[in-house]
Amino acid sequence: MPRPPDLQRRHELLEALIGTAGDEGVGGRSLREIADAVGTSHRVLLHHFGSRQGLLLAIVEEVERRQAALLATLPKDPADAVAAMWEALRRPELRPLERLFFECYARGAQGEAPFDRMLPGAVESWLAEVEGVSRRVDPVVVRLTLAIVRGLLLDLVGTDDEAGVDATMAYFVEMLRADLGRLLTP
Repeated sequence: MPRPPDLQRRHELLEALIGTAGDEGVGGRSLREIADAVGTSHRVLLHHFGSRQGLLLAIVEEVERRQAALLATLPKDPADAVAAMWEALRRPELRPLERLFFECYARGAQGEAPFDRMLPGAVESWLAEVEGVSRRVDPVVVRLTLAIVRGLLLDLVGTDDEAGVDATMAYFVEMLRADLGRLLTP
């Protein structure tokens, strides 16, 4: 009978995998190449993550969890919060991880297991996280903001047009600021 994965070792591997994914990317690499990059064997990765796809999904889920944790640290003003979150997400060192997110998300949208388990949670979890931090913002505005942030991130990873996406986000933040009274729930 195989022994269950050691949760501490899995966490250590996940930390190394996130570092490698952020530095070099992992989406197009074989499981053996990924294992070599983090100083372990492909069998150890299989033991802890089940498959290459499970490993990719674990990376995405952990990065999403960390990004959601940022919500509690953001300014209370919704427009300022969106601007601060954008600054945190648009950093160049996150591009490989964002590319991986979009790769996994697209595969999930096609119904490919195990990526399909990302959906619809990749939207619903963010809506719930924001509601947990601020019940004052209309859920429609939260969904719109999530769509705009993800759309601009996809644009950014595809084009590297930092000036263009930053200008677009600045415009959106100003729209939020100008219409804030109407966008907040009582």
